[in-house]
Amino acid sequence: MKLLAAVTVPRVKPRKKRWPRVIGIIVLIIVLLIACAGGYAYWLVNKSLPVIKGELKISGLEKEVTVWRDDAGVPHIEAQSEHDLYIAQGYVTAQDRIFQMDLSRRQASGQLSEVVGAKAIDRDKFFRSFGLRRAAEASLGAYSEESKQVLEWYAQGVNNYIHQAEGTKSLPIEFTILGYHPADWQPIDSLTIGKYMAYDLAGNWEGQAFRYAMAQKLSPEKLQSLMPTYPKDGATIIQALKEHPVDLTELAATAVTPDPFNGSNNWVVSGAKSASGKPMLANDPHLGLDTPSIWYETHLTAPGLNVSGVIFAGVPGIILGHNDTIAWGVTNLGPDVQDLYIEKRNPENPNQFEYMGKWEDAKIYKEEIKVKGEAPVPYDVVVTRHGPIISEFAKDQQQDTALSMRWTALDATTELEAIQMFAKARNWEDFKKSLEYFDAPAQNFVFASQDGTIAYRGNGRIPIRKNGDGSVPVPGWTDEYEWTGYIPWDELPTTVNPKEEFIATANNKVIDDSYPYHLTDSWAEPYREERIQQVLSSKDKLTVEDMQKLQFDRNNLQAEEFLDGLVARIKDSPDLRPVDQEALALLQSWNKVNDPDQAAPLAYELWMQSFDDVLFKPDINDDMMKLFNNKSIVKDEMLRKALQGEKEAWIDEKGGLEKAALQAFQAAVDRAVSLQGKHPDKWRWGQFHEVDFPHPLGSVKPLNLIFNAKSVPMGGGRVTVGAAGWDSATGEVNHGAPWRTVIDMIDPARSYNVVGPGQSGHVLSKWYHDQVSDWTTGHYHMTSIVPAIYRSAGNELKLIPE
Repeated sequence: MKLLAAVTVPRVKPRKKRWPRVIGIIVLIIVLLIACAGGYAYWLVNKSLPVIKGELKISGLEKEVTVWRDDAGVPHIEAQSEHDLYIAQGYVTAQDRIFQMDLSRRQASGQLSEVVGAKAIDRDKFFRSFGLRRAAEASLGAYSEESKQVLEWYAQGVNNYIHQAEGTKSLPIEFTILGYHPADWQPIDSLTIGKYMAYDLAGNWEGQAFRYAMAQKLSPEKLQSLMPTYPKDGATIIQALKEHPVDLTELAATAVTPDPFNGSNNWVVSGAKSASGKPMLANDPHLGLDTPSIWYETHLTAPGLNVSGVIFAGVPGIILGHNDTIAWGVTNLGPDVQDLYIEKRNPENPNQFEYMGKWEDAKIYKEEIKVKGEAPVPYDVVVTRHGPIISEFAKDQQQDTALSMRWTALDATTELEAIQMFAKARNWEDFKKSLEYFDAPAQNFVFASQDGTIAYRGNGRIPIRKNGDGSVPVPGWTDEYEWTGYIPWDELPTTVNPKEEFIATANNKVIDDSYPYHLTDSWAEPYREERIQQVLSSKDKLTVEDMQKLQFDRNNLQAEEFLDGLVARIKDSPDLRPVDQEALALLQSWNKVNDPDQAAPLAYELWMQSFDDVLFKPDINDDMMKLFNNKSIVKDEMLRKALQGEKEAWIDEKGGLEKAALQAFQAAVDRAVSLQGKHPDKWRWGQFHEVDFPHPLGSVKPLNLIFNAKSVPMGGGRVTVGAAGWDSATGEVNHGAPWRTVIDMIDPARSYNVVGPGQSGHVLSKWYHDQVSDWTTGHYHMTSIVPAIYRSAGNELKLIPE
């Protein structure tokens, strides 16, 4: 130890710390790993982009097919036979939209849990209860052999794409993220998607269920205010509702309800009112706003067939559009085609229900719901003589009383037959004949022809009831409320070449009191149709540009009806705060146009929304509010009556209109302050009211940054012609016209269109979100069926028989 201590140890200069260098190396490695991962991900996504140039071999083709994609990504498919045309349409649509197609058929069939897991089980149960796929299977047998062939050819084309993409490992990235491959396409898949669209546009079952629940807890006076009209035999029916209660808590909490604003605008003007001297047609169907669009624009040509327009991805043909002679468009007619029946269950046998004094066996469909990562879930669907039991899908309650649903679309229907005939129709008589096959959903068709004809037809299978009017559920244990048939086809509402020289519909009332049949008592609010009428009446000669401007119109006629009266009721209140007074001043000077860069629309729209809470809570909770599908119409009528000095129970019990309006206004101001600050002059409608076209995977962050469009301020609102419905909680614009079209029959080969957000479902495609700017600013692309024009884009793909 001493020797060791005596040794002199030389002093060593300390070395500099190396941590910064080490950290830098680590960061560099991480960056490289991220770059590699990003590069691999980019390569993987890029690999799945559709081949749009060159040649591809396709099995089943008889001759070569050429596909030209124009500057907007619209495929123009040239075939030498319909056989090859529909194989090619299936292939090309799958190239752009296969993930959307697969999710669509899964949702409609109740098969989402298989790929997204247990969180979708209730949704799957819901759609299996409704039985859209069973209805599609029933419908297939009603089709002609020719239409069945079209479905088969289309499925063959889709499967060609699926098999090729699997072989080259080039399926879209969404399948990799979710970890599955799509099954082969079947003709029944196309029909099931069609049934889902009928479901999305039907929407009166939930109103019946809502009023059924309200009948258990509200006074007759308050219940009557929620009714579209009081039933003729209302006392009897209301008593039945109260005597046979059903717990709808689970139904309200988990039901998948259509958007109550699903609708549309369409109009036609005659040559006498058009600058060109020929009819013009405009159509903008209102549905959800997503990535990709629900609509897929396509041009199909084969011997005897030359048609352009849009179709739902997964369905062959063109449902809305034009050929070289005629054009057509639709809005939702919205008749009462769904009835809920109150069914009495046998206490000794839960699968039997009373009818005419006897117990009848229900049909039991034993379903198995596959669940990703978990064991399958067995599920029994119970179907009575009236239809499936829907009140128990979320929980097997087996109550003494249940609700079943009868619906026209659950019967065999043949819409695809009609679609094939639309394409080849040459005049109004041809087109009208094709409508004999279009049963569900019931639609308002408008029509224009190069021969000068304009026409309207409210078309679909609409029931005639022995009793009842479709406003509330009716007793199912008796034959007193059965359907006795359907409105005769030749007595459906029809107008040809009216003296007004134009026809317009916007889900408004399309009949007068002389019409002998019941359609519905729940028409849409009148403001869009009134504004369209104003504009079309205001000019002697209208142009394509006028039609486009009207489709984007943001004038708020609801505000014109209510705002001044509501402001007058609160402007002298001593309870107004300084910020309230500033907001009120903005409203008083507002031009009643929902421009995105104005403050007043934010104050007005939040005010109208706040009335929901002030008037209806706590009687109606958030879950039950989802079933309140005519809420906007009911609320308008309550305010209308109160402004006219009439008694209204819901408003009177809140202390009268002045008190209710002030409470709603101050709640709106408080929310606006929380969103955009305490200076009303700096508020902006478009800062709250933005559209981002969400992708199904965009709900999982940070995938929204990859798949969703960049949020864009949007004008308009729920009641403007330029429809832009929004989520009440977030302001996100989630509803409107994914497709707008205008056509002047002076040149029926051309149409002016916009598909928001774009044609492609592939995130790296140049046509993925390329139409967002046009869609949000009211611009259009021109689509032509003249070869020289669309071929000029140069994107030529030849599909060669294998």
